Amino acid sequence: MSGPAGIPSISPRDAAAEVDAGREDPKGPLLVDVRERDEFVTERASGAVLAPISEFAARHGELPRDRPLLMICQSGSRSASATMFLLQGGWTDVRNVEGGTTAWARAGLPTRHGEPEKGEGELPG
Repeated sequence: MSGPAGIPSISPRDAAAEVDAGREDPKGPLLVDVRERDEFVTERASGAVLAPISEFAARHGELPRDRPLLMICQSGSRSASATMFLLQGGWTDVRNVEGGTTAWARAGLPTRHGEPEKGEGELPG
């Protein structure tokens, strides 16, 4: 599926299914939330890791190139920008979650609230 301006995209339901199916696979899809930490703490898609857009230019190199990346934000706008940034930087399997965490929650998919537990929300590696 392709979103605005040809940005590769995925529905929240399909993203959740892919993340769930690959949970035990170290090369499985990684759900990357590009919102700021305060937004992440308020509500996040279950299983997401945090890579704030405000730090993205400096820290995007920490994202793995050898596994699918599913980018998410509140509405899909910031994550679409991050998706394009990564694709232009040579990442090959990056998709934007359509409608962001708003659509994720609206679809009844699992979310978490509050301060992340130790290790939760951290980039792998």
